[in-house]
Amino acid sequence: MARFPARGRPAAPPLPSPAGPSAKSSAASPAASPGARNPPRRRGGVGAWLRRLLLLAIWGSVAAAALLLFFAWDLPRPEEALATTRRPSVTLEAADGRLLSTHGDLYGEVARLDDLPAFLPGALMAVEDRRFREHFGLDPVGLARAALANLRARRVVQGGSTLTQQLAKNLFLTPERSLRRKVQEAMLALWLERRFTKDQLLEIYLNRVYLGAGAYGVDAAARLYFGVPARRVTLWQAAILAGLPKAPSRLNPRAAPDAAIRRGAEVLDAMAGTGLITPRRAAQEAERMALPRRPSGDAGWFSDWVRDDLAENYPGAGDLVLRTTLDLKLQAVVEARLEALLSGPGAVARAGQGAVLALDMRDGAVRAMAGGRSYRASPFNRAVTARRQPGSVFKPVVWLAALEAGATPEEAVSDAPLTLGGWSPRNGAWRGRGTLSLEEALAHSVNTAAVRVLLRAGGARRVAETARRLGLRGPFPDNAALALGTAEATLLDLVAAYAAFGNGGLLVEPHGVTRAESARRLLAVPRTAPQRVLSAEHAAMMRRMLGAVVARGTGRAALVQGKVVGGKTGTTQDFRDAWFIGLAPPLAIGVWLGNDDASPMDDVRGGTLPAQLFREIVEEGLP
Repeated sequence: MARFPARGRPAAPPLPSPAGPSAKSSAASPAASPGARNPPRRRGGVGAWLRRLLLLAIWGSVAAAALLLFFAWDLPRPEEALATTRRPSVTLEAADGRLLSTHGDLYGEVARLDDLPAFLPGALMAVEDRRFREHFGLDPVGLARAALANLRARRVVQGGSTLTQQLAKNLFLTPERSLRRKVQEAMLALWLERRFTKDQLLEIYLNRVYLGAGAYGVDAAARLYFGVPARRVTLWQAAILAGLPKAPSRLNPRAAPDAAIRRGAEVLDAMAGTGLITPRRAAQEAERMALPRRPSGDAGWFSDWVRDDLAENYPGAGDLVLRTTLDLKLQAVVEARLEALLSGPGAVARAGQGAVLALDMRDGAVRAMAGGRSYRASPFNRAVTARRQPGSVFKPVVWLAALEAGATPEEAVSDAPLTLGGWSPRNGAWRGRGTLSLEEALAHSVNTAAVRVLLRAGGARRVAETARRLGLRGPFPDNAALALGTAEATLLDLVAAYAAFGNGGLLVEPHGVTRAESARRLLAVPRTAPQRVLSAEHAAMMRRMLGAVVARGTGRAALVQGKVVGGKTGTTQDFRDAWFIGLAPPLAIGVWLGNDDASPMDDVRGGTLPAQLFREIVEEGLP
């Protein structure tokens, strides 16, 4: 019988079975139960995996963005780096136009790919990046090959960087070796490959790569090392240039000519290996390699002297090309003869240093300058900067003051002992004659006579005035000892003063530049015109007396057969300084020997080694 709920009370809902609402149907068809439960579970698993993948993608993107930001946050702006500025360059040429030295960042003309011989970029790709035209900026094949070679050798023997990566590093990055910099290099390489064509990349590389000795780009390097523009290089020259990016500071022809030639031969072999040239041609070109001799070993003193006033003389001029007054042949003679003397008799006599300066007495052009024994060992310029007592090479100034006071070379002067205020000058080994002419007194450098000539000229102050007029700056003691050279002077100033004796009485300004060019525009070269400081008549008298010094006086070691020369010797107390300043038209040449610490030499007088060195320079260096 059916039961009905009591009136007024709602019926209670049926209790759910433990199996859930589907328990009845499940009990009715137990075989279908597994199939009924699996589909919902499959749908839930796929969704979970999709959710996981989505989260992984999101967080992976965030991590990748963070990593990218870490590598890229300080990357330079490529557009700005391509137009980056550099230090202005200064190129010094010798008097004949040959390259003397370069300073700053040296760039040549822009080299267009179509204007260059095909073997120049070909040599570069053969040795640096054979797959340059196939890869996309990074070369997985090259990296794998380099890794395998390094693994076999158990050391780094190959690199996997492409030319594009090298360009990115050279243009935008520092030489730092780190994973971060390598990633940045790769990023910039990809940017370059998207921005430029392969030919454009190659052209940029050839114009901006550093190739040693301050030279950037193949044109600057070709002019620096071979004296020709890049469009005119030979095959073996191109091979040397292409070999420089590996180690420009260590392999360039100026720093290591032998290493540069060996590297050039490796490049020729690489060119043969890629089929650009035959092995026979590679061997022939390797045999032709011969680098020109450097113009001068230690002309650094001259280069430094020329560059001292560049900012004042050429303000804001940018890149400069300066034609200098230096005579390369004479400079080489000066350096070689000075070193030979200091290594031989100078070493025996404890003369450790020396300086030589040759000046054209017609206009003041400095033709040769050695400021010491070795510029690399000591760049201090003893020819220009060092101030020392000149000794008896100062006496011609005293004689000139006497001539201007009315004396003549024939006038007699006593060589007898004298005492002034308790001071008595000595004559050394000179045996007194009683009296002798002013010419003979200068020729034999008699000290007591020199003091009397100073008094005849009007005293120390009048002689000091004459010295200043000749360009000597002093200081000058206000006493009679000035007659014996107790002032101070540089070798450069003494030579310029003697030039006035040799050129007829004109004071010339020593200078080292004859022509200045910036951006293909000629610049005015500051120059002081020669000024008359003594009469032609008195200059002729001085030349005559200086000739007597060499002909029959203390300077006989300076006599040159077949040439009219003159000069004066000088030796300071205890043989601390030995001088010879001479005239060998058209040059005035000065020599100093001594030691930087002012230690005495062993009986080195101005009439010995300095006069001998003057003679050797004139015989070998002048036509």
